[in-house]
Amino acid sequence: MKKKILAVTMCLVIGMSILGGCSANSTNDMTAEKIYTIGISQFAQHGSLDNCREGFIDGLAQAGFVEGENLKLEYQNAEADTMLATQIAQNYVATKVDLICAIATPSAQSAYNTAKESDIPTIYTAITDPIGAGLAKEDGSPVGNITGTSDKLPVEAQLRMIREILPEAKTIGIMYTTSEANSESTVREYEAAAADYGFTLEVIGINGLSDIPSATDILLTKVDCLNNLTDNTVVSGLPTILNKANEMNIPVFGSEVEQVKMGCLASEGIDYYQLGVDTGLMAAKVLRGEVNITEMNFQLVENSNLYLNSAVAKELGIEIPEAISAKAIEASEE
Repeated sequence: MKKKILAVTMCLVIGMSILGGCSANSTNDMTAEKIYTIGISQFAQHGSLDNCREGFIDGLAQAGFVEGENLKLEYQNAEADTMLATQIAQNYVATKVDLICAIATPSAQSAYNTAKESDIPTIYTAITDPIGAGLAKEDGSPVGNITGTSDKLPVEAQLRMIREILPEAKTIGIMYTTSEANSESTVREYEAAAADYGFTLEVIGINGLSDIPSATDILLTKVDCLNNLTDNTVVSGLPTILNKANEMNIPVFGSEVEQVKMGCLASEGIDYYQLGVDTGLMAAKVLRGEVNITEMNFQLVENSNLYLNSAVAKELGIEIPEAISAKAIEASEE
């Protein structure tokens, strides 16, 4: 009797396996999904780049790549150290991640130079000038297994805004890091356009964070206001710049919302969170194999927003024109 039952049971199992009804292998094949690993390399710790990273993760989720489900995220911050950015990229290549997300120009350059001999794609974001940084060709196409999004600043809109707020101002001071290709590119744009809005520029280059206090002191004796770029090193030292400028009652203009929240007077800038979302959507297409990354041109943000810190304006005794306040988005830490 036992032999007959065993025989029937085996027949049922074999039959169901043939029909695909309850095969263990079949079930695994249907439910198993590749878990992708993305290594995020962020060059410095500050609000705009943090917003970029958060947007990137949310953009991936919108496209179906969710951390803890089919996505594993590794995150490292270079703390504005280019050598550390290279080490981070080397680690991601050695561990064979599926994709590198590089946030800011130095991290993107390190990732590209490290990963170009591998098949690991790099998606960058917060790169002001991908062409000048050697990450894209003149037509916007990739130089290799790399593409992403640019945070190119609306230079003329910023100058126009400063002129409206400070109609009597003559000289704008700009500080930048000489090793950041994106900053050099933006400074050239300001130099080319400043005279059209009745400004002269005082520009000073720095090598690192330790140069910021003395460079700020020099600039503040020569200018009517300061204009802060998206330079990662300078943004990291923005509290020092703001403290010194406030003591002399000199306004500082930012380049994006987080800088205005920190105490800059105003900014005509982009939304870094949305920039990150757009980057995440690009990365999802690459992971799915929907596009070949070598055929994906980098993307530019089309629109900018006007941000204003009214509390700072009041402290500095600056009356904001109605045309500015009517369209500005209020930005403060309160």
